[in-house]
Amino acid sequence: MDREIMELIGIVAGFCTTASFVPQVVHTWRTKSVADISLRMYLMLCLGVALWIVYGILIGSLSVLLANLATFVLAASVLGMKLRYGRLSRKRDKRGP
Repeated sequence: MDREIMELIGIVAGFCTTASFVPQVVHTWRTKSVADISLRMYLMLCLGVALWIVYGILIGSLSVLLANLATFVLAASVLGMKLRYGRLSRKRDKRGP
């Protein structure tokens, strides 16, 4: 198979998997509800995606690099909201209604 076709398949696959994070980011941002989001899962996800970015650079794969850069931004956004909004809700719980 032609290398360009393989890269195109990789870019389309990366777009599809990366786009799957957009609804979670938007929902979390709108509702500021993070109770059901696993902190450990998003920490591991961000670490794994960061390693995929390094791997994409090392093998010179644009599709691996771009997909994982975009995924990292989205996953790190959810992680950041989990940390921020999680603290806010804990402060609210301590004060009471």
